[in-house]
Amino acid sequence: MNAELDALWEQLWGLENRVNQGEPLELTERVRDLLRRAAPTVAISNTEVEAALADVESATVLLRKVRARIHNGSNRIVDALYRMSRLRKKGDIEGARQQMRDVLAVEDVPHYREIAEGQLAGLDELP
Repeated sequence: MNAELDALWEQLWGLENRVNQGEPLELTERVRDLLRRAAPTVAISNTEVEAALADVESATVLLRKVRARIHNGSNRIVDALYRMSRLRKKGDIEGARQQMRDVLAVEDVPHYREIAEGQLAGLDELP
């Protein structure tokens, strides 16, 4: 993962942890900027973001939605990569390809889609 995206997602993780520990979300300009920068990285539209930034409750929902997409997408791609690797080692290249196709069928997060597309391209280059 690139360092900028990693740092952005790390900031979200810290913010969500504080909220989960009972600290209320403060809609400072810094928090608004963080959510505005993070939302496109998980395929959430600017329109949805701006609507969510209208109040603390909807901004908290947005924060949790962003973090859920990161968490779920990460689990999905890691699991698929593991299955793909096992299938490839067994010689089942088509089964390995299907693992990445299955991710692409449901994944919204561009970073995880790029990983799946890259893996699929690599499998397609195999004899």
